[in-house]
Amino acid sequence: MSIKRRNKISTTFSMASMTDIIFLLLIFFMITSTMVTPNAIKVLLPQGKQQTSAHTLTRVIIDKDLNYYAAFGNEDEMPIELEDLAAFLQECATKEPEMYVALYADERIPYREIVGVLNIANENQFKMVLATRRPDKKR
Repeated sequence: MSIKRRNKISTTFSMASMTDIIFLLLIFFMITSTMVTPNAIKVLLPQGKQQTSAHTLTRVIIDKDLNYYAAFGNEDEMPIELEDLAAFLQECATKEPEMYVALYADERIPYREIVGVLNIANENQFKMVLATRRPDKKR
């Protein structure tokens, strides 16, 4: 007497549950990566109507006390003198020729300080991006 099984064991593997987990992880990492702030120095940026999505590799920060800071890539900001800024940016350009320089300047500093940094970038033909904050929704 032969006994037959009613349920056959399937040898195929379903990827449906694996793709669900991958998409959930992708969404989680996309949300948490936007919460990371690029600069640790407190600077009150002016408002801008449009935001650029340029990939910035070098940051120059001017705080309200006219202290200059600079950082390349994911490094921490280090204090720097305005006279040393051109040499620092040229050194960064040797590491990454297609770099962008993002200028984070407090909105209360004199305009001539911003123009000084822009002149350094223009003389060395660096691509410069002025960082702003998003406009408030309440206004």
